[in-house]
Formats: sequence, C-alpha cells, structure tokens
Amino acid sequence: MGPISFPGLGIEVNPSPVLVSFGGLSIHWYGIIIAAGMILAAWYASRRAPAFGLTEDHILNLLLTALPFGIVGARAYYCLFNWKLYAANPVSALFIWEGGLAIYGGVIGAVAGAALYARFSKTPMWPLADLGGLGLLIGQGIGRWGNFVNREAHGGVTGGLLRMGLVEGGQVVYYHPTFLYESVWNALGFVLLHFFSKKHRRYDGEIFTMYIAWYGLGRAWIEGLRTDSLYLFGTGLRVSQLLAILSCLIAVGFLIWNLYIRPKDPDGMYVNRRGEKRAL
Repeated sequence: MGPISFPGLGIEVNPSPVLVSFGGLSIHWYGIIIAAGMILAAWYASRRAPAFGLTEDHILNLLLTALPFGIVGARAYYCLFNWKLYAANPVSALFIWEGGLAIYGGVIGAVAGAALYARFSKTPMWPLADLGGLGLLIGQGIGRWGNFVNREAHGGVTGGLLRMGLVEGGQVVYYHPTFLYESVWNALGFVLLHFFSKKHRRYDGEIFTMYIAWYGLGRAWIEGLRTDSLYLFGTGLRVSQLLAILSCLIAVGFLIWNLYIRPKDPDGMYVNRRGEKRAL
C-alpha cells in the first residue's frame, strides 16, 4: 500500500492494515481500533452512570442490546445506498467481513436497540441516550483511525497544510484527511459535552440532542469533502450529508424549544427523581 505522509507536519508512517495472520485468518487493525473505541466508551459510560441515575448494569445491558443493532444498522445503511454492489448476489450483503459499514446506520441501529432495551427493562430512554451520545463521540473519534490504517474514507485532492499523501499508481497523491477532521471534531465535541454535562445539564435528553447537533454540523461539512460518499438512489445528493444537515437542524430546534420556549425543570431529571425516591 505504501507509506502515508503528512508533509505539512513532517510525518510519514507506513502502518499495515493487518496486525497478524495465521493460516487463512487475519486480524486487522481496523477491527482492533473499533473494539478499542467501544471498550473505552463503555468504560466511560459506566463511570458516569450514577450522575444520570443509572448503574453499571444498565450500561452493560445497554451495550449488549445496542451493539448488535448498531452493527446491523451500519451494514444495512451501507448496502441500501450502495445496492449496485449486491444486486447480482443479494446474499453477499450478509458478508460483513468483506467490509462496508456506515456510521450513521450504526447510530440509527444503536438508538433502536437502546429504545428496545429501555422499553423492556422499564428504564427511562433519555438518560441512556445522554450517556450513549457521549460514548458515541468517544467510539467514533477513535474508530476513524481504522480508516487511516486502511487508507480509506479520505477527501478530495488538496494542497493544504494537513494534506495526506497516499501512494497511487507509483506516485504520491495528496488528499484531505477527512478521517482526521472527523476524529478531532468528535474529540472536541466529547470534551465540551463532558464538562457541560457535569454542571449545566438541565433535562434528560439534552446531551444526546447536543450530540446530534454537534455531529451533524461537523459531518455536513466533512462529508462534502469525501470521495466515497453514498448517494441517495441515483441522485446527486450525498445521503449522509443530507441526514447530517436535517438532524442538526431538528436537534437545534428541539434545544431551542426545551430551553427557551418550554423550559424544563432540572428537578425533573431522572437522577434527581431517583434521589427523592431514595430519601423517601
């Protein structure tokens, strides 16, 4: 594959996509990195659970439910908007080990799984969603480095300071490192929402709504730079960019409604109501 260079930063590395191979089995760095992001997100959510009126068991059960739904959602989203690759052999859409996942589909699937868990366990959905949003920023921020190792999910040609050089056809071509843009955007969003959630949270669901708005704002810009976007059924619309814009606008609308038009009482948060029950 050749080295990856960042001449503007004076960096050149040559990571192999494969960690180790034995027999016909290969362990790829992409999977290791994705797993590491999930584990760190779960650890963080477990540590913060009491601040939202939840327990570590809630987080473990949520993970066991949301994770498979997230994987199915990520694969379904990718295949749906890239169906030409699978039309001749639809069964190949099940071959997830061949690659092809979409983060937005994963988020949608994970939220659906969380909603089912909340319903059947009789746990309030919004505190789970708040912690889930913080965890998603961690997982997405780390997971994008799997794209870096695979030399994928980059943007168009650029001569900017952060340009990333990839060897193609025996020569180096410089692209926007969109994996890096999104990783940094998610990391910054996590830091901001982490500290906000500690002192300024006013109602359940606020952090998740802020996550949707923050991620949508960044993805709307970053997706426009990418060269591997999924398009909306033969149109010229990038489906993830469209979803990012719409979700951001809707989330901002909800924030305005709940903060200024019909403001919520912080005493109504689940963690505060749990405290009242314990006191009784």
